[in-house]
Amino acid sequence: MDRQKNYWFPAKRYGWGWSLPTCWQGWAVLVAYAGSVALIFHLLPPATHHAAFLVGMAISTAVLVIVCCLKGEPPAWHWGNDDRG
Repeated sequence: MDRQKNYWFPAKRYGWGWSLPTCWQGWAVLVAYAGSVALIFHLLPPATHHAAFLVGMAISTAVLVIVCCLKGEPPAWHWGNDDRG
């Protein structure tokens, strides 16, 4: 089985990081992240709960980055040459 098909988040063609998901699991992670951001904005508005808002956003974003590291293609700088097949 091709290893690239096991990645939920492929590497970006240009730059460093991950691109949009290639499977439903990756999309579910992104939807969950968007939902957590919306929930944080609703429950902890930054105008009144500045510190709690920042902590909530940091935790939510850290979880997303950890999932991308675990289930995404190893991050590296790409110049647009698609030598991945």
